[in-house]
Amino acid sequence: MILEQKAIRDLSLEQLKQEMLQHGEPAFRAKQVYEWIWKKSVRSFEAMVNIPKTTREWLNAEFSLRCVEVAEMQVSTDRTIKSSFRLHDEHLIEGVLIPTRERMTACVSSQVGCSLTCSFCATGYMDRKRNLEAFEIYDQVVLIRNQAQEKYGIPLTNIVYMGMGEPLLNYANVLQSIEMITSPEGLGMASRRITVSTAGIAKMIRKLGDDQVKFNLALSLHAANDEKRNRIMPINETNTLEALTGALQYFYEKTENEITLEYIIFNKFNDGLEDARELWEFAKQVPCKINIIEYNPISQADFVNAEADAIAAFSGFLESKRMVVNVRRSRGKDIDAACGQLAGKK
Repeated sequence: MILEQKAIRDLSLEQLKQEMLQHGEPAFRAKQVYEWIWKKSVRSFEAMVNIPKTTREWLNAEFSLRCVEVAEMQVSTDRTIKSSFRLHDEHLIEGVLIPTRERMTACVSSQVGCSLTCSFCATGYMDRKRNLEAFEIYDQVVLIRNQAQEKYGIPLTNIVYMGMGEPLLNYANVLQSIEMITSPEGLGMASRRITVSTAGIAKMIRKLGDDQVKFNLALSLHAANDEKRNRIMPINETNTLEALTGALQYFYEKTENEITLEYIIFNKFNDGLEDARELWEFAKQVPCKINIIEYNPISQADFVNAEADAIAAFSGFLESKRMVVNVRRSRGKDIDAACGQLAGKK
């Protein structure tokens, strides 16, 4: 039954207006419904109290909202909240609310599973089932925003596309979701508070530049040496460090948007001073900051986090070269909510 109904949030305002007119409704009704489904994020047609009952019944028969539901929620000792979200076709994805002193960040997924097979990431061991629709990404933000308000009384400040999946392999839907999140007709969030993280698809990074996007870009680098990066991120075989350097330079020329290099630091793999020097050689070619991230072990891989003294020496070297460096401590580790641990499990 649901599959025969049209997904109303796939329609633009103009398309919704045409549907209304064909049904004999006034054109302004489309704007009212559009506001209910986006700005007010209602979860049923019945909740649209200023829409006539007969119209609501017609909407209910013809269309589906296909709302994302919270299937399960876990709260970490550090206040991080991981949610398992159920989609209309019963697939599960995960999203995370990361509260810190300065910000309240939603980490959202862009695909069910992932096709990139990064060896350190739990999602990489899943098959990619499908791309998420723009409204399914939007719903994650709404649900996590509600958690921030209900649990901590603090509004959401930032969004990172760093959950399950590779955002740039779901390009159109990711950009459409950001358009609605930043639109006054949607959540009205500022673009500069949104970061899209990619494993590194050079031609799509260039496309972001061509499209002159306003949000920030993060590259999941994790090794600044092609041989090492090939071993942990097979995508590097077709998107080499040289190709990525050119793409990042192009992106910055077109947008002047902030670029972050994400670098998960593994014990005795990429945590030496030679690795730090290679990272500096890569980073100095493009305006960027560097996030060094603690690794969170997963059962499928043998990697462990680097020792504290190695991390200190590594970050110290980069700082001596006048790089902007942040060492990111793990969040939500006890509930498998940390970087690289999301796997859509119940």
